[in-house]
This record gives sequence, structure tokens and C-alpha cells, in this order.
Amino acid sequence: MSTTTRPPALDPRDPAGIGELLTPDEQAVATAVRRLCDEQVDPFVADWFERGRIPDVRGLAKELGGLGVLGMHLEGYGCAGMSATEYGVACMELEASDSGVRSLVSVQGSLAMFAIWRWGSEEQKRQWLPAMAAGEAIGCFGLTEPDAGSDPGSMRTRARRDGSDWILDGRKMWITNGGVADVAVVWARTDEGARGFVVPAGTPGFSAPEIKHKLSLRASVTSELVLDGVRLPADAVLPEVTGLKGPLSCLNEARFGIVWGAMGAARSCLHAALSYAGERTQFGKPISAFQLTQQKLVDMTLEYTKGLLLALHLGRRKDAGTLRPEQVSLGKLNNVREALDICRTARTILGANGISLEYPVIRHMTNLESVLTYEGTVEMHTLVVGQAITGRPAFR
Repeated sequence: MSTTTRPPALDPRDPAGIGELLTPDEQAVATAVRRLCDEQVDPFVADWFERGRIPDVRGLAKELGGLGVLGMHLEGYGCAGMSATEYGVACMELEASDSGVRSLVSVQGSLAMFAIWRWGSEEQKRQWLPAMAAGEAIGCFGLTEPDAGSDPGSMRTRARRDGSDWILDGRKMWITNGGVADVAVVWARTDEGARGFVVPAGTPGFSAPEIKHKLSLRASVTSELVLDGVRLPADAVLPEVTGLKGPLSCLNEARFGIVWGAMGAARSCLHAALSYAGERTQFGKPISAFQLTQQKLVDMTLEYTKGLLLALHLGRRKDAGTLRPEQVSLGKLNNVREALDICRTARTILGANGISLEYPVIRHMTNLESVLTYEGTVEMHTLVVGQAITGRPAFR
């Protein structure tokens, strides 16, 4: 059947027209987050990266809380109660500015807040979630240890009973938000299995020394958590879960945000390369007029388009309640890997300028080196998907 309807003009930055698949509410979320990032992040983020810190991280957290993006996909307790896809769109816009800013939001909402919201007591929810949603309190999530990354079951942090109290001893490593957190959700071994504990930052025996000398996610606070005889009352434990399904459920929430966020970093680098190629003249014409450069730009556009379609599909499944953890692994594995390749290719188009913080490319590229391995390495997500499609586990 033929039609005489004229198609809309092609947008070179969205040639497949994926933006038209977003609902008006989803588009509004993207616009609001982009506006905040344009005003509060983008003019300063290169300096934050170079200095290795956000000078006023608490002020930024309150701005994000005022916008409603902290714990935005959770219901009640001051949370916005938005859809999973709206949360994904927000993560994409945040990471288009910087992975460290998206990590701040992701760890706050999908790890620390989600753990309390899903597995906490009513008292814990009322005590922490409204302040965290507003950005007035910052949370972190303590699972990874110096010798326990992909294998959280081998964690050494221990919680033992002492009368009605709990005593925690151990170390956590590579903890986003740790040094500025007001509360930490810490996972520890107990006689009955892994348990989660809500640990206020001022508790005696708890400290969070900052990890320095890192060359990735520099606009993000990363810390070690030290627990030396931390005494907690009985009601500090998350009462609704025992075992690794607790922390793994939180990681699945955060990984979903990464599926979207990685496409934001990819988009930023793709658009930077497209603009640069149209302005940079060599041999008498813009380098975008050369076949090899066009091949790079087209390949980058293809992978970005496919990754965004995958993120949108997984978002629709999550909103419908049909998303499986293995599908999140599929999205995280593909989208971060392809985003990193897009950033590396963009670096070649910018040439020497590609390593300058005057452009976003090298910053996104080094950030994604961390995103590639945190919250599930390439190898772990490969084996998750491998088991899903063959029915045979190959983890050992």
C-alpha cells in the first residue's frame, strides 16, 4: 500500500527517528534533566574531572533532588514514582554530561535507596528515604571488597551478634559516594547468611578514606569503607532479606540505568566527532567529506542507534514487569562495550584534540573504562548471557 504522506526531515543526530518513540512524559524528563546538566554540570565538569572532585557535591545532590531524579523510579517516601523508562532517559542525559554524575544518582537511587525501599523496615524507610530523595542525605552501597568483586559470596566483612546489637568488622572498596555519604548500606556475612545493614556515617568505628590517584570517574567521590568494631542496634539490619539476592537485586536496578547511561556518553562523543569533522579542514575540505571519516561516523551512528533501541526495549519490558536479570546483562554487556568503542573512534576523528579536556571525548572514554567493569565485568555478563542461551553454567 503506497502513501503520499511526506516523511519528516531527517535529523542527522537521530537518523532513525528514535526520539519519536518516547512518550511526551519521557521527552519532558529528558528535557528537564538536560536543562539542569546544561546549567549546573557541563560548564564545570572538565574542571571537576581535572581536579578530581566536585567542589560542592552536596549542592549538586540537592539540585538533583529538587528535580526529582533521586530514587525517581521508587514509590512513596518523597520519591517521584516515575517509570523505569523515564529513569533510563534521565540516566542517559546525566551520563551524556559525565559518568560520575550519573553514578552519583545511580548509587543514591538504585543501590542505597532501593535497598532500603525494597528490603528495609518501615522505620528505616521513613528515617532515610525522604531526605535521600531530596538530596539532603547522601547514601552509598558497600558490597565490593579488596578480595571480593565478581564473587560477592566470598566477602570477608562479618557481622556478629552481641546481645541485641550487631558488631561489624571488615573493609569495602571502590565505593561511590563513600566519603560524602550520610548513610551506608553495608553487606556482611552472618551466621544465617549475607545481611544488609544501615550504617549512619557518624557511627564509631566507621570511616571512609578517599581513594586517590584514579584516572577514571574523577568527577566522582570513590572511597574505601572501614568497619572496625562498628556497633549497631538490632533494628539496623534490613529485615526483609537474607542471602545474596538482596544485594544482587539492587545491582540489577543500577545496571539497568547503566544500559541507558552508556548511550548518553556515546551520544556525547558521537556528536562531538560529527561537529568536529564538519569544521576541521584538511586538504582543502572538511574531513567529514572523506570516505574513511564518513565510515567511522556511520559505524558509530549504527552502534549508537542499536544500543538506544535495546535500552528502550528493555525499558518497556521493565515497565511491563517482564524484564529478566539476564536481559539486563545483555544490555549492559552490549551498550557499555559499544559506547566505549564509539568514544575511542571519536578520539581518532578529533586527532590530537581528542585527548584535550576542551572536548568531552577523552573524559568519557576514560570514564567508560570503569563502567565497563563495575557492576559486573564483561566476563561475568558474558557468562550470564551464555548460561541463559545454552542452559549450561560456565562460571567455574
